[in-house]
Amino acid sequence: MRSFVLALVLVLAVPAAAAAKVVHFGGEQAAVPASWPVYRLSRQPRMCVRMDRRAVYLGTPSASQRCPAHAVGRRRAILIDPKAPARSSALPIAPRVAPTATSSTAIADFTGLGFDACATPSTKTMAAWGASPYRVLGVYIGGANRACSQPNLTATWVAAQLEAGWRLIPTYVGLQSPTSSCTSCAKLSPSRATTQGTEDAEDAVEQAQSVGITAGNPIYFDMESYSPTTSASRATLTFLAAWTARLHGLGYSSGVYSSSASGIADIAGEAGLGYETPDDLWSANWNGRADTVDSYIPSSDWAHHQRLHQYRGAHDETYGGVTINIDSDYVDGATAGAIAPQQSLPPLTISSVKVTGSQVRVRVRCGWPAGETCPGQIVMRSHVRLPGSGRGVPGKVAQVAIAHRAFNLAGSRTHTFLVVLNSRGRPLYRERAEIKAQLLVAIPDARTTKAVTLRRVP
Repeated sequence: MRSFVLALVLVLAVPAAAAAKVVHFGGEQAAVPASWPVYRLSRQPRMCVRMDRRAVYLGTPSASQRCPAHAVGRRRAILIDPKAPARSSALPIAPRVAPTATSSTAIADFTGLGFDACATPSTKTMAAWGASPYRVLGVYIGGANRACSQPNLTATWVAAQLEAGWRLIPTYVGLQSPTSSCTSCAKLSPSRATTQGTEDAEDAVEQAQSVGITAGNPIYFDMESYSPTTSASRATLTFLAAWTARLHGLGYSSGVYSSSASGIADIAGEAGLGYETPDDLWSANWNGRADTVDSYIPSSDWAHHQRLHQYRGAHDETYGGVTINIDSDYVDGATAGAIAPQQSLPPLTISSVKVTGSQVRVRVRCGWPAGETCPGQIVMRSHVRLPGSGRGVPGKVAQVAIAHRAFNLAGSRTHTFLVVLNSRGRPLYRERAEIKAQLLVAIPDARTTKAVTLRRVP
């Protein structure tokens, strides 16, 4: 019933002078513009229930509906489904949730092929697609601009797919940039960008928890392409920084999906400058190459299993006799995946970061079982102007590693590591009064970043 009530509010905003008709179904009724088509889902079971179109849908969306791979936009449609259960809007938000056997509980870095589909495929379809080369699926968990209905996306479905060996990319389609290419999308307000980014993160966590995707997992924000004007980029970056900060505060990893030339380029330009960067970037660049190379992202940034690439747009593929319209992705980054129920501690914890002049002390705990060797590395990165070739080619600003050290830490042990500047970092420290840098600590399957500032000691 919740989807009906939400849609009805939008309809009531239609000018009174507009021609209207009253639709009755299942004991409910709604007044809608006379031009809107009305579809009975029982007669068209494969119809995609899309909230980005002006239409009225009567009945329960089918588990086998056929939807385009990528559709976004504000919820203009009405879905009258008397069988839909009411859902509480006040689910508890817990920063740390004890793992269970039936929920997704930890980031799982994955390298390989994935796909995303507007409507979550049924369990039967997923079983048929076990014959495909894909092992990761992007699922749209919520957001004001999510276009497709999701009758299949439940906690039971999530648990079943993880048990079957699939990994998930939880995706939230929230408010869009003021200059978004999506003309039907609800857009963020520059004056409220921080508040709205925080609110979208909180709602995304609520939606994720309602389907069993608990703290410790990533959630990716879908920021569609936009015109990167100065004001639009500033507002969008402010919004996404608030999104990332709030997700981190609630125990989730942050990811951002966007076009390489707009959202990804804007975020990459802020790395190492004290900006609250997401943990993973998911770039949309339909160049047909199944890799994570992106000219808008310096090779040294998000370089430790932190990238996803949507390399092909909407197209049909068939496996096990079942066809889905999909976008294709190459994944080398964080996905939602299950871990053993008994592992209750996070795999990697940073308890303190202390900066003294040009040195940084980092206290790290590896949550791996005692007796196992936990290999890792600590990297500090900052923006540096690189010289030109001397043949008329100017220099450029790039993010480079100014400190690096590898370590081997015993499982379930904590140690403080000293990180010192390398041959690139030492001259930089002598030249600048302060250096803004990004500190990355990584072990297999887990990593975390911190913004640090090194100040020259007089």
